[in-house]
Amino acid sequence: MENRRTFIKKSSLVAAGIGLGLERAFAQETIIKKNALPKWKGFNVLDFFNPDPQKARPQTPEEHFKWMQDWGFDFVRIPIAYPSYLKFDRTRNIRPEEVRQIDSEATDRIEQLVYTAQKYGHHVSLNLHRAPGYCINAGFHEPYNIWTDQEAEDDFCFHWEFWAKKFKNQSSKNLSFDLLNEPSWRDDMNDQFGAKTILPGDVYFKLVAAAKKAIQSVNPKRLIIADGNQVGTKVTPELIPLKVAQSCRGYAPGIISHYKAPWVFKDMSNIPEVKWPGQVGDQYLSRKMLEDIYAPWIALKNQGIGVHCGECGCYNKTPHAVFLAWFGDVIDILSSNGIGFALWEFSGSFGILNSGREDVDYEDFHGQKLDRKLLNLIQKA
Repeated sequence: MENRRTFIKKSSLVAAGIGLGLERAFAQETIIKKNALPKWKGFNVLDFFNPDPQKARPQTPEEHFKWMQDWGFDFVRIPIAYPSYLKFDRTRNIRPEEVRQIDSEATDRIEQLVYTAQKYGHHVSLNLHRAPGYCINAGFHEPYNIWTDQEAEDDFCFHWEFWAKKFKNQSSKNLSFDLLNEPSWRDDMNDQFGAKTILPGDVYFKLVAAAKKAIQSVNPKRLIIADGNQVGTKVTPELIPLKVAQSCRGYAPGIISHYKAPWVFKDMSNIPEVKWPGQVGDQYLSRKMLEDIYAPWIALKNQGIGVHCGECGCYNKTPHAVFLAWFGDVIDILSSNGIGFALWEFSGSFGILNSGREDVDYEDFHGQKLDRKLLNLIQKA
């Protein structure tokens, strides 16, 4: 069996040539190969998104999954903060020795959420949005760094092996594991505005390979998805030898998708007016920009690696007309190339329900505020 160094060397050779290969594949526009993943369309639900269960959102009502099904959707992604299902003293920071203290009552609730979504025909993708030693979001102090500390990697694998055992008999047609939300190399793991740069490919490879081994020791057929590098935005050629699917994002350009989002913009006084297409600040925003962004992802899909867009959408401060014009292009590019997507989120500031936009004529739907124009847009994809 190859040792890790030999495997990494081969992966690097693949990586060196893959950029050119991706470009060539994309250039052959007349050859559109079938995606290795189904073109799932659906939503993220955030029941276990907060690391503190006392601050969690209300449980997603079962009827929401039925509405998704009725509207033609078939995919639910569940981003999970691992501390939400642990037992430890929350009056202080978590300690490394507490990271494996599973709260079975909490994990049973996650299991029930999975089964409820599947009851209505949805493929469910479990995602560690916060994993031991890493999260793209602040708000919780990690006891170590997943990219530099072996203990963190070992604990990461422990958690995925736990979920693999819990869902051992589930078919990959119904369930997939999305390993780690939006990996990046960060100087400060607990600084929301810290450096977010590209992660060395061999470092990311090491983590994914270890998690894949742990999961497939329980179920060799489990479908595994790895988010793109640099917070989900970049294809990771180093992972191709592992034959895991890859997940992109539908947020570019951020000035559109996260316009006036307080966790992104500290100073709201000098944000330029947004439009689509058009000049915004020092850049011209257009469909061509999006085509260039998704070209490597389409090429990756054409090379036989499954591709899905695990998160997409727009914060509620972007003018609705601008949002729909931009998002229509995003969804059209993805969908026309056989790539599915999951809106962040179903109900909330990015969602089709109760988004809190001030410029939408909402439709009353069973007591919920429905953005019918957005629903119609994504139904057509």
